[in-house]
Amino acid sequence: MKLGLQLYSVREDLEKDFLGTLKKVREMGYEGGELAGLYGKSGKEVKVMFEEADLIPISAHVAYQDLMVDIEETVKTYKEIGCEYIAIPYLPNELRYGTDKYDEVVANIKVIGDVCNKYGITLLYHNHDFEFVKTTNGAYALDELYTEVSADLLKTEIDTCWVNVAGVNPSEYVRKYTGRAPVVHLKDFTGEKNANMYKLIGIESEEKEVVNTFEYRPLGYGKQNIQDIVDAAKDAGASWIIAEQDEPSMGKSRLECAEMSIKYMENINY
Repeated sequence: MKLGLQLYSVREDLEKDFLGTLKKVREMGYEGGELAGLYGKSGKEVKVMFEEADLIPISAHVAYQDLMVDIEETVKTYKEIGCEYIAIPYLPNELRYGTDKYDEVVANIKVIGDVCNKYGITLLYHNHDFEFVKTTNGAYALDELYTEVSADLLKTEIDTCWVNVAGVNPSEYVRKYTGRAPVVHLKDFTGEKNANMYKLIGIESEEKEVVNTFEYRPLGYGKQNIQDIVDAAKDAGASWIIAEQDEPSMGKSRLECAEMSIKYMENINY
């Protein structure tokens, strides 16, 4: 497998110096980067910068709502960049399982997957922990999605941090999707689930006083069994494992955290 970095992890650095940050990520030893926004640049500009940095543009997180504005043109942009995958990063509360819009969302995901296939791109879904609510069938909503949308139209991008937060064994869950898990997110953390965990995706808690023990960590500095998860990803047939740290911690910068993660991975067999 190859190791990449979800570039959202270093987003402030990208805003200041896109090309320079890509080069730093490559110098650390990451082979690829996963986009989460183009920072006002065209597909052609981003493609050239990845080439100059000698970094592979693995994939891109693209919001469902953004895809629906113009599916074909959006997919064409990421094809131009050279991405092999497009991942829907999450669904907002009003579009999730159990809402009036959900059936329409599932139908549209099939359409998005079909357009992606047309351009040689694989559509993925990237989970959080809130997809692990139980459906009327007693299954997890995430599993229900993968049942409703066939594997030829949608594959998984399992975020192993959020699987763990949901109370599910991340290694077992990755293996569950053997053959459907080409990209696996490695994310470490410490602490416990709380009401303020979703600020990054625009969901504010209504609770006034929340004791926040949850913290993202560089790989190897939290509670995840990274080697076990990597072994599971390998067993599942993954091509890429991607390090991600939504926010820096331990008094380190975003780039320092990314470097700590890849230095830890030097001791991991992948």
